[in-house]
Amino acid sequence: MKPETQTKLFSALKKKTYLGVLLAICAGNAYAIEEQTQPQATKAEEAVVEQKPAMITIPQEKLFEVITARAKKLASEPYVAPKDLELEALTSIGYQDYRAIRFRTEQAIWKDESLYEIQLFHPGFLYKSPVAINTLEKNAEVKSLPFKTDYYRYDATAAPLEQEISKATENAQLGHAGFRLHFPLNNNEYKDEVAVFQGASYFRLVGPHQVYGISARGLAIDTALSSGEEFPVFREFWLVKPAPEDTTIVLYALLDSPSVAGAYRFELTPSTNTEVKTEMQIFARKDIKKLGIAPLTSMFYHGENSTKFFDDYRPEVHDSDGLLMQSAQGQWVWRALNNPKKLSVTSFSYDSPKGFGLAQRDRDFNNYLDTEAHYHNRPSMWIEPINDWGKGRVELVEIPTDTETNDNIVSYWVPEQAMKAGDNLSFSYKLSTFNATLATQDKASVLRTRIGSAALPGEKNPPPKSHRQFTVDFSGENINQLSANFALMADLNISAGQISDKTVQQLPNNQGWRVAFKVAPEGDKPVDMRLSLKLRDKEISEVWSYVWYPNDVQ
Repeated sequence: MKPETQTKLFSALKKKTYLGVLLAICAGNAYAIEEQTQPQATKAEEAVVEQKPAMITIPQEKLFEVITARAKKLASEPYVAPKDLELEALTSIGYQDYRAIRFRTEQAIWKDESLYEIQLFHPGFLYKSPVAINTLEKNAEVKSLPFKTDYYRYDATAAPLEQEISKATENAQLGHAGFRLHFPLNNNEYKDEVAVFQGASYFRLVGPHQVYGISARGLAIDTALSSGEEFPVFREFWLVKPAPEDTTIVLYALLDSPSVAGAYRFELTPSTNTEVKTEMQIFARKDIKKLGIAPLTSMFYHGENSTKFFDDYRPEVHDSDGLLMQSAQGQWVWRALNNPKKLSVTSFSYDSPKGFGLAQRDRDFNNYLDTEAHYHNRPSMWIEPINDWGKGRVELVEIPTDTETNDNIVSYWVPEQAMKAGDNLSFSYKLSTFNATLATQDKASVLRTRIGSAALPGEKNPPPKSHRQFTVDFSGENINQLSANFALMADLNISAGQISDKTVQQLPNNQGWRVAFKVAPEGDKPVDMRLSLKLRDKEISEVWSYVWYPNDVQ
């Protein structure tokens, strides 16, 4: 069947037939397999996906249903891994050569037609499994975006690649590494990057005057298990073309992996922050040991609470400095991040939580002194469930790292009920960028966490190095103006060891309140601590949560 015939056919089909035909056409992706009359492919051409664009019609209100049906069908079949690039010029390309391939801004999709523009990423380097990208036009026509060397400038050392790639793709399709969305985020004269989808199921967002840092993911599977982590991938995307003045854009994605297949709908709206309403439905091929919903991935190299020496002129280096959570009852919990000596996995049990996220709360340049990475402008991200997530846990994974180039922090929601082969699950949530704190936080928050030796200056018989002095500073409109005559109480609980020298005092110039105390661990047992401020038995701050590992000190 020719593409133009397919386009006319769908409007007359009933729902069941409609889905069946679309599934048949979309069995691999939104491309039609080349007819057998095509000439025999050369060896170079076999290195790429031997497909050409096809055009079909799918009303937007039916698209998520179609992708969901396709995901369900995929999950019922044995997993077939995406075909990797075999074009040596791209698989062996180095970092500098890959960076020299730049998208031509004048080739942006929807340029001058919408507030949004799409720019594509060239396959190759780390991105060896190309994805299919489609647009959905207002007439419901689905158009695939074929790879073209015309989209790119091959500068400097990448210049020789242009001719080789053009020849290899004369009768075949290469696909894309991903895409980025541009939008007038900071002013009306320039369209900034607001979102990037590239690599596995990773995507990144920024709000106004922020720079990329933390990443979100579609799904996490078996994170931090000895059996190894599985990384699902978005195999295909559908981007709905907005009207000229629309400030919201809708994207769809098909996710696949050895364990699951799934359909995703993203509704992205940049404003004073950037919000993405996410709807997902996943189907299990096999039993899953640990399912991570709404995963966030970040980096913490060293910070104000680090207890080992870092040979670095910068006082702090991190994309996020804490995990923030809110229970169904409204209690806020803050867990300061750490670069541990050994792998650390911490769980926080909840029933229908209001949200969780990784935050970059410290936004003072003087605490980073990095004029290139701009860590003080990295985004914080908040996950807010839309439907009832029921019982489960927020899990925080902290991985030892000796470089800032490694993401070593992961957080996600783990449902209480494990997902078994044949199961399907649906989740909806809103992902939002923010800066230091959320507008909905109505209690004092942790300003800083400092850790040092519990020994007194000049002490002749100091305690072991594992004995530590903690100072936790709280700040907020509700406590900063309180009189020093108020007797604020520190509600501090620990899982093991002993507490001594606990004090509560007001900071100078109405900057907040400090709780100081010493901890003596019980042997090598980790010390799990929870601390909040109370006024007349009423909790007036978020809960500070921290785990001290006696062997972490060096």
